[in-house]
Amino acid sequence: MYIPTLDPKLVGEVIAQFRKKKGISQEVISGLADIGRTHLSAIERGERKPTLETLYRIANALGVKMSDIVIGIEEAIGEQNGSI
Repeated sequence: MYIPTLDPKLVGEVIAQFRKKKGISQEVISGLADIGRTHLSAIERGERKPTLETLYRIANALGVKMSDIVIGIEEAIGEQNGSI
């Protein structure tokens, strides 16, 4: 049975892309999201998986909908798998 997995590094890369596109530092986003900067850094490097609550906080701090980040992750998965 095939059980798909979500690569935490890819998730982190998408979050980092959103942050860089907005031109905001990790320090600012982590403060707005009320999470530690080292925690955000670990998420962006793929060393930690964000919970839904953390992803929601990051999205709010970035001024985007959480679904926008999820769509970005899905698109990155599609590009990685060659289906988009």
